[in-house]
Amino acid sequence: MKSASLLFLIFFSQLAFAGSIPQCLSKSGQKLGIDDAQAIHLEKTTANQFKTEAHVQGLISDVYPDHNGHKHFAIQFPGTDAGIEVVYNELFGVLPVLRVGMTVEACGEFITSTGATAQYPASPKGAIIHWVHINPNQGVDRHASGYLVINGQLCGQDASHAGHAHHNSIL
Repeated sequence: MKSASLLFLIFFSQLAFAGSIPQCLSKSGQKLGIDDAQAIHLEKTTANQFKTEAHVQGLISDVYPDHNGHKHFAIQFPGTDAGIEVVYNELFGVLPVLRVGMTVEACGEFITSTGATAQYPASPKGAIIHWVHINPNQGVDRHASGYLVINGQLCGQDASHAGHAHHNSIL
């Protein structure tokens, strides 16, 4: 009986948490479902620096060195060799210690990154997803709010340390 009560509590606590994850929305307000296949297609068919919104999930496959206050890591999409680099601005909250194999859901801005630009190197994955956090200036600038869920933990929703000039350097 005790184990059944514990399972019941775990089940309903997960349901309550699931309701607190924000919807992944495009800049125009349309709901974005998880679509790894679209991210793979965009990386293969769009020009370097093409931008749109994306909602993906996978497992951490690589953890890269931090750069300019941003965490960098890669996720691999289930059932494929493809993946995407995630770039997370640490001003929007602490992430758990990142380890290969952790599950990740990411909602943010997709950028094809197959070649270096004057400011940034190409991504080792050919594409990045960034703005995976809340946007405190959403009415003022062009980015929709995003988020990360790492091993069931919602991340990227703390804007208390992020002022209006929070995102001068994305990588």
